[in-house]
Amino acid sequence: MSLDWIYWAISWILLFWHSAWDRIGVPSTEVLGTNWSWILAIIFLVVTVRVILFPVFVKQIKSQRAMQALQPKVKELQEKHKGDRETLQKEMMELYRKEKANPLMGCLPMFLQIPVFLGLFHILRRLNPEQTRNVDLYGWTADQFYDASRASLFTAPIAGRFGSTADELAAMGASGTTVKVIAGILVIVMIVTTYLTSRQMILKTGWAEDPQQKMIQRLMLYGIPASLLISGAIFPIGVIIYWVVNNMVTLGQQQWVLRKFPPPPMPAGKGKPATKSTSTSKSAGRPAAKSGAGQSRKPGTTDAKPKSAGVFARRGNGAEAAAPEPAPVREGLKPKPGAKPVNPKKRRPAKRPG
Repeated sequence: MSLDWIYWAISWILLFWHSAWDRIGVPSTEVLGTNWSWILAIIFLVVTVRVILFPVFVKQIKSQRAMQALQPKVKELQEKHKGDRETLQKEMMELYRKEKANPLMGCLPMFLQIPVFLGLFHILRRLNPEQTRNVDLYGWTADQFYDASRASLFTAPIAGRFGSTADELAAMGASGTTVKVIAGILVIVMIVTTYLTSRQMILKTGWAEDPQQKMIQRLMLYGIPASLLISGAIFPIGVIIYWVVNNMVTLGQQQWVLRKFPPPPMPAGKGKPATKSTSTSKSAGRPAAKSGAGQSRKPGTTDAKPKSAGVFARRGNGAEAAAPEPAPVREGLKPKPGAKPVNPKKRRPAKRPG
């Protein structure tokens, strides 16, 4: 299958925004070692793609909410078919079909952007100042190709890569050290922001109970950022710029959507509310215990008088001496069934004979 239509579409968007910034007055020449008109063209390529894919992003959020609402039913199926993986998978697929939920919907926006990465990667790989003078491809003129091949970010060509060979760097008139430093920094930022976009969503919605959905979450959170550590070395700097900007836009977009449409509360016992409730109930009982202990130290309180009465009872006759010392009355505790009420005011120490 030919991908020329993708290259034409990406080229048209890039050239449109580059021409727009030229008309506004953004210089094509280097300022601080950067051709801002081409950098802004890549940034607004991200904006254009994100606007086009926004309806898909909304569907992704709705699908994740539907999957989260199905977690209790998924857990019931897991308990019912424990040990029978084949039956469990069939039952869960039937549940997803009935409830119109798609576990793979969470990855759809990323999959739809893969052609954009491939198209931009293909175009930037062709930016060679020695081969573009007579090139007229995907709507580019030879002058536009040559100008883009000289475009740079802090003197590092946007067509350069961390793994560029010495001959490729010499053709672009670039320093190998500069290209490696700029590309290395951008790869690190790309990995971190890719991890944060997945982590932000998982923190808000929680880990899935469905093993398939949980595997996808782990792949998004750990697998993709780890793979970028290797594949980032072959990405042109322009593609890494696109990826980093796309991650930043995604972080802001997800934050806005999650605030406007918050996820449903987590089940009791699995989220923070249950933990807070338990700690609150424990702390609520502590003042009562401290209050009771404090009363026993003060003279004239319920704890002090029964204790002194027991001392005098042992000094009296045998009947009184055999009587057990009443237990201190604690706040919040009811008397045992059948026990006589203790009234320290009516209980007086026995008088000594003679």
